[in-house]
Amino acid sequence: MNIFMQFYKSIYSPKDIATFRFQGIGKTILYVFLLSLLSILPSVIFISSSISTGIDSVRTVIHDELPSFSIKNGQLSAKTSVPITINKNHFTIILDPTGAVTPKELDGSDNTLAILKNEFVFVAGGKVENYTYSMLNGTSVTSKDILHFVDMVNGVKGIFIPVIAFILYLFTSAASFIEVSILALIGLWLKNVAGRKLNYRQLWRMAAYSETLPTLFFTIMSAIKTNVPWSFFINWFVVILILYLAINEIPKPKNAA
Repeated sequence: MNIFMQFYKSIYSPKDIATFRFQGIGKTILYVFLLSLLSILPSVIFISSSISTGIDSVRTVIHDELPSFSIKNGQLSAKTSVPITINKNHFTIILDPTGAVTPKELDGSDNTLAILKNEFVFVAGGKVENYTYSMLNGTSVTSKDILHFVDMVNGVKGIFIPVIAFILYLFTSAASFIEVSILALIGLWLKNVAGRKLNYRQLWRMAAYSETLPTLFFTIMSAIKTNVPWSFFINWFVVILILYLAINEIPKPKNAA
């Protein structure tokens, strides 16, 4: 059975998951990598789209819609006496030389670049990153310099987007292998409860395929940008339940009472 047919069977059939315990470990490892790849696809697509949209929006807004500005001696100066906020393509750009806008006010926002009085603030996915102008070490920066930098980033995005995706994939794969290993340890207790004879290697293979349904579910939820409450507990409840059902599909030893 090829790996894609195994994926399909693992969605609904604990009985098939039980039969996979005899296959080679290499194929199971490949399957874990496949699940990891599937789980990050929505994130990679959103990151790629956000970066591309953000670059285009920042360039258009700075070039056409914001007044000229400069950063000198650690402070922003611009030809405006009030903060300017522009929303474009689901990306928000704020220019505030007055000090009225603070980084705390940006908590909970999404896809935002704020050029404030004393610092840059970048918000993505609800995470706020601050970069004070003191990092420039006295270097003066103008709006034209930022446009030049944006153009440079746009030219190399085809390189750093795959790099970001690869790093995300590595971390996700490592987390997946750890989760499968822990689930297999839980399986040692489950097989005693069910009265089945299994070793850790067989349980590890079964645990890997037990991850299929929750991985598919949370990937779909991520793709449609739907938050699932208690996702951590739901994930572990489902994988443990599926593994237990798969263990129960294995015949009891003949000498069992």
